[in-house]
Amino acid sequence: MFVVIFGRPGCPYCVRAKELADKLTDERDDFSYRYVDIHAEGISKDDLSKSAGKTVETVPQIFIDESHVGGFTEFEAYAKQHLGLYQ
Repeated sequence: MFVVIFGRPGCPYCVRAKELADKLTDERDDFSYRYVDIHAEGISKDDLSKSAGKTVETVPQIFIDESHVGGFTEFEAYAKQHLGLYQ
């Protein structure tokens, strides 16, 4: 499973998403991720909206195996339901 987290500096939910991804990376052999700083990469919210297939207003925006999951809350719920995460 490969996750891409699109975030920006100073975003507390982006930090939480990275922390969760780090934890999953440590606990699972089948999990890896990449964090993309949208400011450093020149990615706009319009670009993210096109990739997600719907309008996005916030970050992080998270994709699992190229499928849009949503933000941190949705990522955490997915991890609890499908990846055995217990926090």
